Amino acid sequence: MTTEERAQKWLSSQSVDDTTKESIRKMQSENPDEFKESFYQDLEFGTGGLRGIMGVGSNRMNRYTLGMATQGLSNYLNKTFTESGISVAIAHDCRNNSDTFAKTVADVFTANGIKVYFFEGLRPTPELSFAIRYFGCKSGVVLTASHNPKEYNGYKAYWSDGAQLIEPHDENVMKEVQAIQSIDDVQFAGNNSLIEYIGEDVDKAYLEELKKISLFPKATEEDKSIKIVFSPIHGTGITLVPKALENFGFKNVHLVEEQTTPDGNFPTVIYPNPEEKEAMKKSLAMGESVDADIIMATDPDADRVGIAIKNADNKFELLNGNQTGSLLIYYLLSRWDELGKYTGKEFIVKTIVTTELIKAIADHFKVKSYDTLTGFKHIAGLIRDLEGKEKFIGGGEESYGYLIGDFVRDKDAVASSVMIAEMTAYVKSKGKTVYDYLIEMYAKFGLYREDLISITKKGISGSEEIKQMMTRFRENTPGSINGIKVTKMRDYKTGSETDLASGEKKKLDFPSSNVLQFFLEDGSKISARPSGTEPKIKFYVSVNSKLSSKENFKAEFDQLGDKIKGLLDDLNL
Repeated sequence: MTTEERAQKWLSSQSVDDTTKESIRKMQSENPDEFKESFYQDLEFGTGGLRGIMGVGSNRMNRYTLGMATQGLSNYLNKTFTESGISVAIAHDCRNNSDTFAKTVADVFTANGIKVYFFEGLRPTPELSFAIRYFGCKSGVVLTASHNPKEYNGYKAYWSDGAQLIEPHDENVMKEVQAIQSIDDVQFAGNNSLIEYIGEDVDKAYLEELKKISLFPKATEEDKSIKIVFSPIHGTGITLVPKALENFGFKNVHLVEEQTTPDGNFPTVIYPNPEEKEAMKKSLAMGESVDADIIMATDPDADRVGIAIKNADNKFELLNGNQTGSLLIYYLLSRWDELGKYTGKEFIVKTIVTTELIKAIADHFKVKSYDTLTGFKHIAGLIRDLEGKEKFIGGGEESYGYLIGDFVRDKDAVASSVMIAEMTAYVKSKGKTVYDYLIEMYAKFGLYREDLISITKKGISGSEEIKQMMTRFRENTPGSINGIKVTKMRDYKTGSETDLASGEKKKLDFPSSNVLQFFLEDGSKISARPSGTEPKIKFYVSVNSKLSSKENFKAEFDQLGDKIKGLLDDLNL
C-alpha cells in the first residue's frame, strides 16, 4: 500500500474526526516530507506493543493507531478466554497525552465487553505488572515511552502473569492487530460501567510485598540515617519511591524539587534518561550540597534507575547499568549466604548482552545463573517457567533495569531503589562506602568493564542501513578484532554457534532474535543488536582482567577502557 493510499483510508474513514482529516490534507499540501514519514507505513505493533512519535498518521502514536492495536488485543483476549469476566489493568506515565491515550484504550476494551481496572492517576510500570496479578487480570497495558524523548509515546502490552507478551501470545496478538484493516473496525464507544478505578489500595498492597524483600531489616537507626538524594526526573517514580524508602525506615531522603512535578515536557533535561549524565546533573548537584551517601534517579515510568556514588577522591561518579546490576547481585547473594537462606534451588537471571561478572558472582555462591535474550519479558518468562521448581532471587539487564523477588514480572526501579538504599546502609554499617564495595567485588570476581555504542539511523532509509550492517557482519565474520583472535560467533537469528577454528556449528537454545555475538580468546565479548522499538543498532563490548590490587583499580580500569576503544576503532564504530 502506498503512502497516498494509507492517507486516503484515513480520509474516507467514518471514525476519523474532521480535525484530523483537515490536518492530513494540510500536511499533504504544505509538508510532503512529513506527510510521507507519517503515512509511509503502519506503526508496527511489535512483540512488546507500540512506540513512536506522537502525531497524525498511520506511522504515529495517536488515538487511531492505539485503537487498532487495542481492538486486535481485545479480539485475541475474547478468542482465547471464552469464559465471561475477562479483565485488564491499565496504567499510564507522565507523558503528554498518556492520560487521554489510556482512556481511549479503556474505551476500546470496554466496548468489547472487557472489564478495566484503571489507575486513577499516573503510576510506575512495575505497579501495573503487580496489579495484573493482584486482580487476576488476563492482560494489561501501560501507556509510556519509557526514557525516550518527549515527542514519543508508547503502548506496552502484558499477559496474565504480569509480564510483557511472550510467545505464543506476542505473535498471535500481532496477527490480530494486523487483521484490523480499517479504523472503522475499531469499537471506540466505551462502556464506563465496566471501568473500576484503582489507586491507593493497590499502592498499599504493592508496598507491603516490597517490604518482604528486605535483607537488612534489623538495621539500626544510625545505619538507616544515610543521606539519599532521589529524582523521578518529572516521572512516576515520585508516586512510590519516597513512600517505599520511608517504609524501609529511610528518613534522610532529599528530593530534587525541580524534577518532582510530573511533566511530559521534561523541562529540566534533554532526555529523561538516568543513563545520561545530563539528566543526572541536578541530582549530582544536590548530592554534592548535602554530602549524600547515594544518589538515585528513575526514568519516567520508573522501571529503570541510575545511581551515583562517591569515589576515592570523594567525588560523585555515575555507575553504568552493568556495575549497578552486579552490585545488587553481589549484595543479594552475599546476604542470602549470611542469613542462611539457601536451599540449593535458587537462581538469578541476566540477558546475553549483560556483564559476565554477574555469572561469576553466582558461580561463587553456587547459585544457578541463566541467560535470556534482551528484553525483560524473557527474564519474566523464565521466572514463570521455573515457578514452583526454583526460587528467583534477582536479575537484570545492562540497560538499568533490575528485579528483586517475583511479585512483579517486569523491571522495577521502585524495588531496585530501596534495595540500593539498603545495600548502602549495610556497607556503611561495616565502615565501608559503596565504592569500597564495588572494588571489593572486582577484587573477588574479576575486573570487568563494559561499554555501549548506540547508532541511530532515522527515517525511511535508516532501517535498511541497519539491515545492511548486520548482513555485513554475518557474511564477513572477522577472524580477529584489534589483533585479538575471534574464537566463536553466535547468531541468534539462525540459532547457531560457530567455532571459527574448526567451523563446527552447534544449536543455541534460544528463540530467534536478530543478535550477533563475537567471543574473543582473551574473554572479551562483542554483541550487535538492532533495537526492536527504536531506529537504532547497539554494540555492546565487554572486556575483563584480574585486578592486581585494590590500589591499582583506577589505572587498570582505565586500561580496560583503552582496550574497548581499540576494539571499537577496529570495527569502525
